[in-house]
Amino acid sequence: MSGFAHIPVMLEECLQGLNLKDGGTYFDGTIGGAGHSYEILKRTSPNGKLIATDLDDDAIAAATERLKEFKNRFIIYKSNYKDYGSVLEQAGVDGLDGVILDFGISSWQIDSEERGFSYMKAAAPLDMRMDRTQSLTAEVLINEYPQKEIAQILKQYGEEQFAGAIAAKIVKAREQKRLTTCGELVKIIEEAIPQKFQIGAPAARKSFQAIRIAVNGELNGLYDCVVGITRKLKKGGRIAILTFHSLEDRIVKQAFRFLEADCICDKSLPVCTCGKKKEIEIITKKPVTASINEIAMNSRSKCAKLRIAEKII
Repeated sequence: MSGFAHIPVMLEECLQGLNLKDGGTYFDGTIGGAGHSYEILKRTSPNGKLIATDLDDDAIAAATERLKEFKNRFIIYKSNYKDYGSVLEQAGVDGLDGVILDFGISSWQIDSEERGFSYMKAAAPLDMRMDRTQSLTAEVLINEYPQKEIAQILKQYGEEQFAGAIAAKIVKAREQKRLTTCGELVKIIEEAIPQKFQIGAPAARKSFQAIRIAVNGELNGLYDCVVGITRKLKKGGRIAILTFHSLEDRIVKQAFRFLEADCICDKSLPVCTCGKKKEIEIITKKPVTASINEIAMNSRSKCAKLRIAEKII
């Protein structure tokens, strides 16, 4: 997969935040094109280890090729990063020195017409699957889900104010013929949103984001995953998480706050009964964002937010 490309967002900020150490064991739950992973292995030479996961076969092939110079120091599993428990068990690893999760989809995935992620590719099929072996596609969702459920997905995952109108238009259109291309869906969305609200960002952006999130179950169990995988860190280990929309960032922020809390009892109680102890120190009190120079070179970094925490117990 030599054509698979992905420019890692905030590469230096992520690596510095992880506070890499030689001989450490690291987990990249969304390896993609291995941009972050390559540098982790390079900077922890000669003894650093990497365990990684991804659902995209093309990404796994590209990452394996990219990391071949570090043979015997990495292993990539075709798995959802949320199944980190079973992956680490298979790898024979108990504790981690660092974790990186990059929730952005790769430039290759967006630009590859056959994957159907982009509202700019009119002829592209309505696919949007990270794992192309799963049965649920954007086409299935758009053509077979009830109108109410489509509207809920667009509102919840895309924060689309015209979710109801778009869902109604979709259902009306699919009564005439099955919707199969991104261009057909874009046209429906543009017709459903009043022209005066189509200034600035493309009208279809929020809906495409929402459908992609639903197809891949991106937010399902995310809070529990962040809490659980952070607890796999050794004392002094760090986790770096890159998010690309407010829903993800909010969940990560809430998970970090819970882990940082020293007690979660009702404040009216005279004594603590929960036994909760502070588990992490949040390194980034405010999320780190990409520099002006990086945004100029890679526009997809514009909406990225990086949060870093360190395990203290």
